[in-house]
Amino acid sequence: MQVKAQSQPLDVLKIPVSWKTILYNLFLISAGNIVFVIGMNSVLIPNRLFGAGVSGVALIVHYLFPPLDVGLAYFLLNLPLMLVGWFSISRRFMFYTLYGMGFFSLAAAVIKTPATALQDPILAALFAGIICGAGAGIVLRSIGSAGGMDIVAIYVNQKFGFRPGSVSLIVNGLIIMSGAYLFGLEIALYTFIYVFTNSRVLDVVITGFNQRMSTLIISEKSQEIANEIFKQVNRGVTFFKGRGAYTGAERDVILTITSVTELPKLKGVIFAIDPAAFVVVNNTLEVLGKRHGTRKVY
Repeated sequence: MQVKAQSQPLDVLKIPVSWKTILYNLFLISAGNIVFVIGMNSVLIPNRLFGAGVSGVALIVHYLFPPLDVGLAYFLLNLPLMLVGWFSISRRFMFYTLYGMGFFSLAAAVIKTPATALQDPILAALFAGIICGAGAGIVLRSIGSAGGMDIVAIYVNQKFGFRPGSVSLIVNGLIIMSGAYLFGLEIALYTFIYVFTNSRVLDVVITGFNQRMSTLIISEKSQEIANEIFKQVNRGVTFFKGRGAYTGAERDVILTITSVTELPKLKGVIFAIDPAAFVVVNNTLEVLGKRHGTRKVY
C-alpha cells in the first residue's frame, strides 16, 4: 500500500500568531525605512531639502556639519524623545519604535544611492515627497514608528491635552522657519512642497487607494433604507438606537461603510426613499473585519 506524500502548508512551521505579528510589523518598519532612506539620499540631500520632524532637524544639522552623518544625527536627536516615550507611552509601541529608529539610522549610513538627475527643484521636491511619503506610510501601517515627532505629539497630548496634529503643525512650522532663516526662503518653500506631497502620499499609503466612508443615516424609514442598501449597494448595515433631544422621538440610526465610488449610489438610495433623511458622511482611516453572514471583506 502506497502512501502519497502531501505537500505541507506553511503553517507546518507552527509559528505562533504573536510571532507572526511581530515579524510582520518588523518587516513593515524595515521596508518603509529603506524606501524613505532611498528618497532621502537620492533626492532630498542632493537638492539640500530638509523636511519636517526629527528627520528634518537631522538634515539641517547634517548641512551645517557635513561630517556628521544624517543617520547618527537622527539617532542622537531621538534619544531624549525615547526616554520621554518609554515612561509615558505603551512599552510595545516604544519597542517597535526603538527598532525603527535604530534601523533608520543604520540604513541612512549604509544605503548610498546615487543622486537623481533632476534639475528642477520643484520636481525634486515632488519626487522626494512621493518616495519618502510612501516609506513613512509603510512604517505607520505597523504598530510602531521610526521615532520623531510622533512621540512628542503623543506625550504632549497625554500631558497637556493638546491635539497631536496641532503639536506636529507647530513644531514642523518652527523647523521650516528655522530652515528658511539658515538656507533662504526659496529652499524653505521647496521644502514645504516636499512636506505637503509627503503628507498626502502618506495618507494614501495608510488608508489605501480604495478609501472607505462611514455614513450615519437618521430617518423615519430606516428599515426601508436598510433593505435597499442590502439590495442595491450590497453593503452591511448596523442599527443604533437614537432619541431626539428636543422631540424625544426614538429612531433607528443606520451605520454603513462604503467606498468613495459607491457613495453617490448610496445617497441616491437614501433620498429616493426619504428626502428628509439626515445623513452624515465621514472619512474612515481604516476598516477591518468581515460582514456577518457573508464572505465579503470591507
